[in-house]
Amino acid sequence: MLRFFSPGYIATGFVAVLVGYAGAGAIVFQAANAAGATPDQISSWLWAVGIGMGVSSVGLTLFYRQPILIAWSTPGAALLATSLPGVPMGDAIGAFIFSSVLLTLCGVTGLFEKIMAFVPQSLASALLAAVLLRFGLDAFVALEADVLMVGAMVVVFLGAKQFLPRYVIPLTLLTGVVIAFSGDQISPIEADFALTWPVFVMPSFDIPTLIGVGIPLFVVTMASQNVPGIAALRAHGYTAPTSPLIGWSGFTGIVLAPFGGFAFNLAAITAALCMSPDVHPDPAKRYPTVLWASFFYALAGLFGAAITALFIAFPAPLVMAIAGLALLSTIANSLESALKHEPERDAAILTFAVTASGMTLLSVGAPFWGLIIGMCAYLFKKYVTPSRNA
Repeated sequence: MLRFFSPGYIATGFVAVLVGYAGAGAIVFQAANAAGATPDQISSWLWAVGIGMGVSSVGLTLFYRQPILIAWSTPGAALLATSLPGVPMGDAIGAFIFSSVLLTLCGVTGLFEKIMAFVPQSLASALLAAVLLRFGLDAFVALEADVLMVGAMVVVFLGAKQFLPRYVIPLTLLTGVVIAFSGDQISPIEADFALTWPVFVMPSFDIPTLIGVGIPLFVVTMASQNVPGIAALRAHGYTAPTSPLIGWSGFTGIVLAPFGGFAFNLAAITAALCMSPDVHPDPAKRYPTVLWASFFYALAGLFGAAITALFIAFPAPLVMAIAGLALLSTIANSLESALKHEPERDAAILTFAVTASGMTLLSVGAPFWGLIIGMCAYLFKKYVTPSRNA
């Protein structure tokens, strides 16, 4: 019990939620505004995603005793911000439910798990390394923006890695927060810390909206979120079955869609923070970090806009630095795993390069195409090249 209250667990859970909200919280506001939501409905959306992520994450984590973090679909929110203007709120909610039903079916039927079972570990690791690479690079982009704060964070990070590895994240975060406060860099929070109440919207099912919004939301959530999410689990050696994870995240969306819970999926970037060796050297003892992240998610849901404003108040260089530094170990381990098997190296580096490029093709993001191109290279070398050499 005392170990559960370790500063390392608490700080890493907080950082995971901070990175999620500070990096993409504003997109949820934009998506809700695009749907014509009232202020109460916008708060309800924040309630739904916070409670949904918190409850589903803690339930799955305790059941499997593995760090399983559920998140909202960030590319899904970005898609909604551009596709919902002019769509009645009831029709939008209907599209959310439709997309979540499709996600649930992918889990219940085991289809997604069967597909992912064919993916070699090297390609999963390459995919994860590429997804996280931008965050690692951004830590040093942030150094250009604020040399004093980020430079001090880097120094503390390196020192703590050598002498206090269990406390590297809390000490690095504390350094950034102290310097940000002393330099008046944390924005004032002008929000009422009152409990947020959910607002129910009766769904309606308009066929063009289901096709034009629901299906794209399902595709980007599966391809850009769940694929890297499974890759993160597998790259860290966690073996929780894929189908229940996808199914429960989809079911969470079905339940919370009428309140604004537009899409839930496996986290990749924030989950990688919770799975890092910096959390605990023993992978079996990292899951309490997700329990703390779940607590902060639920808190953000209960206090809606006020807590979101708190997370967004942190200066961007601090968020970029703590996320990038915390992910460096995971990036390094993933690259090592991706490239250590020579026969799979070409396919792995293709997966890494395509995913890291950030390309978008047919409205589907780079992680999906990186995996497709890498798998094609892997299968070609495995089945075609030997026969030609023979």
